[in-house]
Amino acid sequence: MASNWLRCLSRAHAAAAGGSTRSLAGVCCRRHVCSSPSSRQSCMSAWVVDQYGSNGVLRFTEEATAPTVRSPTELTIQVHAASLNPLDLAMRGGYGAKMLKLRRDPMSVMDGDSEFPVILGRDVSGVVVDCGAEVTHFAPGDEVWAAVPPWKQGSLAEFVTLTEYEVSLKPELVSHTEAASIPYVASTALSALVSGGGLCRESSSNKRVLITGGSGGVGTFSIQLLKAWGAHVTVTCSQNAEGLVRGLGADEVVDYTSGDVAEQLEMMEKFDVILDNIGGETEQWAMGLLKPWSGSKYITLVTPLLSNTDSLGLLDGTVNAGITLCTKAVQNIISSGVFYRWGLYAPDGPFLDEVRKLVDSGKILPVVEAQFPFSQVPQAFQKLELGHARGKTVVRVAENDTRQAEELVQDVCAESERGAQGTAQQN
Repeated sequence: MASNWLRCLSRAHAAAAGGSTRSLAGVCCRRHVCSSPSSRQSCMSAWVVDQYGSNGVLRFTEEATAPTVRSPTELTIQVHAASLNPLDLAMRGGYGAKMLKLRRDPMSVMDGDSEFPVILGRDVSGVVVDCGAEVTHFAPGDEVWAAVPPWKQGSLAEFVTLTEYEVSLKPELVSHTEAASIPYVASTALSALVSGGGLCRESSSNKRVLITGGSGGVGTFSIQLLKAWGAHVTVTCSQNAEGLVRGLGADEVVDYTSGDVAEQLEMMEKFDVILDNIGGETEQWAMGLLKPWSGSKYITLVTPLLSNTDSLGLLDGTVNAGITLCTKAVQNIISSGVFYRWGLYAPDGPFLDEVRKLVDSGKILPVVEAQFPFSQVPQAFQKLELGHARGKTVVRVAENDTRQAEELVQDVCAESERGAQGTAQQN
C-alpha cells in the first residue's frame, strides 16, 4: 500500500520547478503545478461494491483505478483514516442510487451505464499527494481532512480526489484516526443548524435547542458546537448514553427508554430549534415543543427525497418530495408560525476551517466509539449495523503512524535530491 503513495509523493516532489512550497515535519515538497489525466494512471487498494445488498457485497481489491487530478482545482489525498456513517449503510443497500448516479454523471439519464464499482466512505483524513494547477491553498505534504460528497467515490480506498473547496487543513492536535470522525457529521450539522436553523456563533446565545437521537455522530458533534456558541442544549438518548452526552456539554438529557419521551419534554420550557436525527413519528409530537409565533424552527435530517426517487423515479420522486416539503412547511407556518425545514448535507471546506479552530482550541472533541484496520471493513459495517451509536466508527486505512509517514517523505525527497544532483554532475 505504501508503494503507491511513494510513487505519488515522488511525482509530486519532482513536479515542475517554480511552484510554491509547503512542508510536513520540515520536509519541503514542491507544488505540482501541472496535472493531466494520464499523469498518474495506476491501481490502488479499495473496498468496492459491485451490486447493492447486505454486507456480502463488499469486496476488497488491489486493482481499483486510482483517482487522478482531472481539473485544475482538484487535489488527490492519500487516505490515512476514514469513518463510516449511517448513509454508508444505506448506500450499500442502494439508497439514493438513481439520484446519486445522475449527480455523478448527468448524461447517465440518457444511457444505461452502470455506476459500479462504487467506493463507500464519506470521511477522510490524510495527506495531499497531487494538486491541480489552480490549487492555491494546499500543496503535497499537507495534512488535510474532508467530507466526501456521496456522489463521489469514497474514502475506503488508498486515495481520493476532491476539489480544494471541499478540503480543509486537518486540526493539528488530533490524529488522523480522530480527525476522520468529524468532517461528514460536521458538514451535515452545520448545514442543518446554520442554513436550516439560522444559528451561528453570534445568534445562539441562550437559544434553547433540542437534539433528538443525540448520541450518534451528528448529535455528539452538534452538542459541542452549540455549547461552544452559547446555546442551551437538551438531548434525547438512552440511559447508557447519558454520561457521554452530559460529558460533551448537554444541559438536560431525556431518556427515551424510561417512559413517554414526548410527555417528558412537554414538561420543559419550549424550544427555539429542534434538530431531529430520528424522523418517523417524532414529527407528530415535536412541533408542539417549539415556541409558537417566534421564528422557531424544526429541522429534520430524515427526508424522503432519495427514497422517493428510488421508488418513483427521478422526476416523479423529486416532485413528490417537493410537494411533501411545501405542504408541511405551509401547514406549520399557518398553524403555529413554526418553520419546517429539511437538513441536507453540503460539502464546504471553509466550514471545516472553522471547525478546525474549535477542535484545536479544545471546544470540540472527536468521539470515536470503535476502530478497525483496513482489512476489517466488513466488520466495521457490522458494528455500525448494530445501531445505538456512541460516536463514530473509524477505519484506519494507512497503518503507518505520523513518524513513519514523515520518514517515508524524507526518504522520497532525499532520493529525489540525490537523483537531481547526479543528473547535474553528468551534465
